Amino acid sequence: MTHAQLVQVATAWLRRYGCGIVLSEQACCTGEMPDAIGWKKRCRSVVVECKISRSDFHADKHKLWRADPKIALGCERFYLAPRGVLEAADLPQHWGLLEYHARKVELLVAPNKRSQRTPEGLMNEMNLLLSSLRRVEVRIEPQSITDFLKWKNRLIEYNGGTAPQQLITPDAEVNHYLQDAASTDLG
Repeated sequence: MTHAQLVQVATAWLRRYGCGIVLSEQACCTGEMPDAIGWKKRCRSVVVECKISRSDFHADKHKLWRADPKIALGCERFYLAPRGVLEAADLPQHWGLLEYHARKVELLVAPNKRSQRTPEGLMNEMNLLLSSLRRVEVRIEPQSITDFLKWKNRLIEYNGGTAPQQLITPDAEVNHYLQDAASTDLG
């Protein structure tokens, strides 16, 4: 198994885990480039680091954001490795362990459910998200992101004011990422 294949497994697992937004191998301002990161309801982020060997895992310990977890990304943090590469005793405090074998991901160790992300980590995640959005905007130019996101509005206009069948109108679309400020857990 290659690292790239394991990253694909991680992104698929994050979607099954309930993450509506998933990115892979995108860097933030600290230099941290999580193999996969996703966001669940209420801005809860989940990082998955993929390791195909023990030496790869041990090299990870020396990275700035591992030595100083307060700048790291992720409310929940997992390592994902093929069966037998890592053990529970290898893990840093509060990390979870996912094992891949026979085309299945198994949770061996659950991470601490209390958020590990600090306010600084949240700002680093915002940097990652904003830089990712900028990359999208560059690719869709001259159209703006706002216009791009309003494609349903244009479909309704094109269709004479009626939404095409099986299309949810923008006002009926549920977006769990838009919570009122009082109920949003930023930690």
